[in-house]
This record gives sequence, C-alpha cells and structure tokens, in this order.
Amino acid sequence: MTGSRRQDVIDQLISTRAVAVLRADGASTAVPAVHAILAGGVRAIEVTMTVPDAYDVMRRVASAEGDSMILGAGTVVTAEQVDACVDAGARFIVSPACCFDVIDRAHALDVVAIPGAMTPTEVLAAWNRGADMVKIFPAARLGPEYLSDLRGPLPEIPLVPTGGITDQNGRAYLDAGATLLCFGSWLADRAAMAAGRYEVLTERARTIRDLVSEYEEAHR
Repeated sequence: MTGSRRQDVIDQLISTRAVAVLRADGASTAVPAVHAILAGGVRAIEVTMTVPDAYDVMRRVASAEGDSMILGAGTVVTAEQVDACVDAGARFIVSPACCFDVIDRAHALDVVAIPGAMTPTEVLAAWNRGADMVKIFPAARLGPEYLSDLRGPLPEIPLVPTGGITDQNGRAYLDAGATLLCFGSWLADRAAMAAGRYEVLTERARTIRDLVSEYEEAHR
C-alpha cells in the first residue's frame, strides 16, 4: 500500500507534469542551475548520480529550497545509493533500468520509485514489482507513437518519457498519454551553464510551464 508521504509526492509530480533532469560538471554549476530552473517554474528536479558530489548537491539545494521543490535522484542503480539519496533529501528515485532492489529499498523508505524500461515486458515487470511510475527511455528514439502504443494494452501504468524531450515534442508526448515529461539536456543546457548563462535555463523552464498550462487548459 502506498504510504501517505509517498502518495503526496506522487500527487505533486502528477500535478507539476514536468521534471528537470540535471546533469552538470559539479556543484559550482549544478546548484545555480537548480535555482534557475526553480525560478522558471519547474519544481521537480532530478539530480543524477553522474553529477560529481551529487549527494552534496542534493543536500545543499534541499536545505536552501525546502518544500519549494520536489527533489529527486536519478541514475540510481543500487539499494545503497537509495539510502544515501534519501539521506541527502531525495523524495523520488529514478533508475535507468528496472532495478528490483532499488524499487524495494525506495518503498521501504517511503519514497517514490520510477524505474526505467523500454519494452512492454520490462514495463510490466517494473509495474508488477511495485513501481509508482515507469520511465520510458530512450523516448526520442521511440517517439510519442510508441508511448501511445504502450498505453493501449497497459492503460493503468503511468509512463514517464525521458531522453530527447524538448519544447518541440513535449506536447506530443502529453497527447500520447505521458503522466510526466522529463526534460534533460535541452533544459539543463550544459553549454549555457558553463558560460554562466543561467537565464537560459530559467526561460526554458518558463516555456515548459506554458506548455503544460496549455495542455491542461485544453483538457479541462
């Protein structure tokens, strides 16, 4: 059964419809990137384990932003990483594949588990293990039509396309039935971060919020 804290985070994620997936060269760019994305209105931010000192980055932004953000951890592949991420403030855990140990440990700690999958067999295996949502990766290689095809026989499973999502194709994935959209390198533009142009991230986050608002307005 879903715990109350976990369900609260699920509800918040579904409400926000968008997650920023942050890959950066270290805390010096990752922390201001988080602040810039939040300023643009995207509240759910996933700090990946590929960021150097990722746990420190999570602690710093969790301490600074508190409940103004929904902090997640990405590229999590072991139960031990789940422990460290939750200790650092993560409230949802994302994996690149269907890692049963990660799902189990996340739920033991009452946090959201979003494992990765591609095929219908993998999606169903993740869901049957207790995944709260299933990440479809790599989404752009497969296209929104593939997401729609998965939704046909598996309509009850919340799907989260990740990989290559931009302002140009995001609406198509929502129309295809995506529960959340994960925006990675297009939003968290590493060249812009390296140049100190964090306003680029803020503007793109605002574009995402407008995209989501337009979708929700059209479906009221």
